[in-house]
Amino acid sequence: MNKEPEKIPTRDGFGKGLVDAGEKDERIVVLCADLAESTRCHWFKEKFPARYIELGVAEQNLITVASGLANYGKIPFVSSYAVFNPGRNNEQIRTLVSLSKLPVKIAGGHAGVSVGPDGATHQALEDIALMRVQPNMTVLVPCDAIEARKATLAAAFYNGPVYIRLGREKTAIFTAEEMPFEIGKAIVLKEGKDATVIGCGPLLYNALLAAEELSKDGIDIEIINCHTIKPLDAETILNSVKKTGGVVSVEEHQIMGGIGSAIAEILAQNFPTPQEFIGVRDRFGESGEANELIEALGMGVKDIKAAVIKVIKRKK
Repeated sequence: MNKEPEKIPTRDGFGKGLVDAGEKDERIVVLCADLAESTRCHWFKEKFPARYIELGVAEQNLITVASGLANYGKIPFVSSYAVFNPGRNNEQIRTLVSLSKLPVKIAGGHAGVSVGPDGATHQALEDIALMRVQPNMTVLVPCDAIEARKATLAAAFYNGPVYIRLGREKTAIFTAEEMPFEIGKAIVLKEGKDATVIGCGPLLYNALLAAEELSKDGIDIEIINCHTIKPLDAETILNSVKKTGGVVSVEEHQIMGGIGSAIAEILAQNFPTPQEFIGVRDRFGESGEANELIEALGMGVKDIKAAVIKVIKRKK
C-alpha cells in the first residue's frame, strides 16, 4: 500500500450491481424513496425505466409495495438512506418481509458517520443491529465499491430477504475484481499470528493501514473481511482466533449489536477469547468531515493499533 488507492463510494458499486442483475433477470425491479441519484438507483432507472418504481418519501409504503411484488414473483430492491430504510420502516420489514421470508433486497445508503455534515439525524449507526436480529434476514456490509457490486449481484439471486449496507463517502478500493465473493464466507485479507482483526465495510481499510504500521514493531496481525454479518462465517473466525489467541472487531456502527457483538456470541459459545471493540460507543454521531469523525469517535488507525496492542497484552 505504498501508493494512494483509488476511492469510489460503495453506493456506486451497488448501482452498477443493480444494472448487472437487471440484465441477467427480468424479475429484478427497483423501488426508491425519492433518492434515485443519491442511492445510485438512477442507473437502473435509465436502463430499465419500466422496471423502476418511484414511491416518493414513503419508506413504509416502499416495503409494502415491494412485498406485494415479491409475492407475485418479482425480485424487488428497495433503496433509501439507512436511517429511513430500515430505520423508519423496520416494522414493515419485520412483518411483511422477514416473517414470510420474501426475496426483498433492502439497500440502506449513507450509513455510518461518513455522511459527515448531515449530522446525527442522518448517520445510521444502529442498522446492522436492527437487521441481524430479524429471523430469516441476511446482512451484507461490503468493504469497497468492487465488493458492493458483487454483493448486490449475489443478493439478487439469494433465497430470502437481504440487507445491504452502503456508504456515500468516496472510500478506498482494496479488493480485486477477481476475488471471489460468496454470501456467508469471510475472506482472509492478510495472514498473521499475533492477533486477529475482523471488520466489515470501508473502515476495514484502516485495519490494513494499522497492520502495516504494527509490522514495523514486529507485530503480525491477521485481517479478515467479514462482509456477511449474518450468517456469520464461524469456521473462518474460530480457525483464525484459535491460532492468534485474540481478536479486535472493527465497524462503523455501534459496538452493541453489530459485528463485534456477533463475533462475541460465537466466541462465548465456542472459544472464549480476549476481544477489543472498535466502533461507536453508545452515542450519536455529529456534524463534521468524514475523516474527522472517524478519528473523533475512536475508529482511526491509531485506535485500531492501540486495541491490537491491548488485546495482545490481555491474552498474555
